[in-house]
Amino acid sequence: FSIMAFGNLKFDTLTTSDAKKSSTEKSVDTSYLFNGVCKVWVNFDGTAGTLAARDSFNIGSLTDVNTGIYQMNFTNNMNNDDYSGVVSGASDSYENSSIRSEAQSTTSTMGFFMFLNASDSASDNTIVSGQIQGDVA
Repeated sequence: FSIMAFGNLKFDTLTTSDAKKSSTEKSVDTSYLFNGVCKVWVNFDGTAGTLAARDSFNIGSLTDVNTGIYQMNFTNNMNNDDYSGVVSGASDSYENSSIRSEAQSTTSTMGFFMFLNASDSASDNTIVSGQIQGDVA
């Protein structure tokens, strides 16, 4: 048994059967798959000494820069640094956290600051999650 490689498989529409739910055929234009999906996402504990993702996609590593300051390092670079990033977090005290401002972002990294809403101070969060929409290079 051998498999020969002939190059890239290209198609404009992906059609599948939905055997689990309705047993009917479904289709979607592949441009929606490429342009509409999240290119990077992560969920991690920001209080750990060495950050490790609980689960992620396209994350090569995480950097703990300082208290409440983190950096996501992508496995596959973005096309440019004009992508859209969304981050959220929560602390053990159930006090909401928010992103104050984005640190310098590049095609291969996105940095961000987490602050406690009540005290307006930088804070490491037990639950940090982020995602990025944009074009992968």
